[in-house]
Amino acid sequence: MPKPSLAALFTGSDKPLEMRSYPLPELKPGEVLIRITCCTICGSDLHTYEGRRSTPLPTILGHEILGEVVGFASTPPRDVAGDNLAIGDRVTWSIAASCNQCFYCTHGLPAKCEQLFKYGHEAINEEHPLSGGLAEYCHLAAGTAIVRIPESLPDAVACPANCATATVVAALRVGGGCEEETVLIQGAGMLGLSATALTALRGAKNIIVSDINPQRLEQATLFGATHTVSVAAGDKELVEVIQQTTDGRGVDLAIELSGAASSIQAGLRALRIGGRYVLVGSVFPAPDVPVSAESIVRRWLTIRGVHNYAPVDLSEAVKFLEKAHTRYPLETLVSRNFTLSEAEQAVQHAIRERPHRVAVLATPTKGN
Repeated sequence: MPKPSLAALFTGSDKPLEMRSYPLPELKPGEVLIRITCCTICGSDLHTYEGRRSTPLPTILGHEILGEVVGFASTPPRDVAGDNLAIGDRVTWSIAASCNQCFYCTHGLPAKCEQLFKYGHEAINEEHPLSGGLAEYCHLAAGTAIVRIPESLPDAVACPANCATATVVAALRVGGGCEEETVLIQGAGMLGLSATALTALRGAKNIIVSDINPQRLEQATLFGATHTVSVAAGDKELVEVIQQTTDGRGVDLAIELSGAASSIQAGLRALRIGGRYVLVGSVFPAPDVPVSAESIVRRWLTIRGVHNYAPVDLSEAVKFLEKAHTRYPLETLVSRNFTLSEAEQAVQHAIRERPHRVAVLATPTKGN
């Protein structure tokens, strides 16, 4: 077995990350040991670090992870396609491990498993200390959906697959698709730009992207947006663009990725009769949104929430990235690389600069 693993330990929002060393596990059937090559820092990691989102402590943050298989028990584990994994395979895996037997797992909601084990969100214990991405190794629990990563995908493109990309794939799946439709994407962060490229690739007729940040709106055009609208001063312009684009009907599908109450209210108003609304961004405490039940009934609206995803969405996310990364500048969404020993510096940079993503790599990269 390789040497013990270094990890950046998170002990509380008022404390910097600390480098610690942990022994590698003795693997049980179904478990896999991964040597981490890249971990991108997600917005939810920053929410936890800043104290806006609770998590069991102490823990190792980071759940957007890419790595290489270096160990498993006597029987080779299988990927989501049913093929045996081998030492050296380059992989990503589901943000959580599920039991595949409880009520939620057997009703299409493995992300809500009654025995859910969530990477980057678990308290360190003696049996399973290595469960986050800001480390040299990650110990995968049985029930983790594992997907091979094509060699053609750069780390910066592939690493967010198991969070940002898979989540927007799930949102579009439950939203009913988008071919030849008008789609409103609210929020042009990592998820919003990924959703823009995904809906463009899947044949949306019009893709309207709204945000308060002019630089991000400018980026959205590079990812397939047909219209971009600033909502920094309200949604008046958004209403006008939707009216002009849809002959006054409203959008077929809206995907909300910011979590802002004002954005959700604007999205509900933007829907046509029979429109569908998928809420993704509301993953932190925020004011309640007033909703007219009568309006939902009379307008035949469908409202769905999506939190994480199913294994099929992760498989589709990787397929999407393989097709999309040569068409859209997905690699540019990771703006800077850090080494594991610089994990605290990476988090501080992400908080200060608010880039889409920064990456923590296993080894130094020239120019960073």
